[in-house]
Amino acid sequence: AGEERKGGFSKEMLEAEFDQLLELNNINVIGFMSIPPVSGSAEDSRPWFRELRLLRDRFEERFDCSLPGLSMGMSGDFEVAIEEGSTVVRVGSGIFGQRPMEK
Repeated sequence: AGEERKGGFSKEMLEAEFDQLLELNNINVIGFMSIPPVSGSAEDSRPWFRELRLLRDRFEERFDCSLPGLSMGMSGDFEVAIEEGSTVVRVGSGIFGQRPMEK
């Protein structure tokens, strides 16, 4: 989503460097992960999840590789993420409760 406090590859950077990532020794790229911007509604995350799934599908075809993993969805939006193809969800706060606020 281009948020400054989150790291990782932008879509453009990933597109430009993905073939090199696939060639790295001891690294096995098995999928993509995304965390959409915080929102008041799980449904607001759907476009982000759908976009990541479609990006993964394009990369599988373009780079002739298998990317079965889609890590997307957290305690508040995992149902929508699963509907959009997530294979891994992160539900820590659903199990352990909310994190204490940072000071």
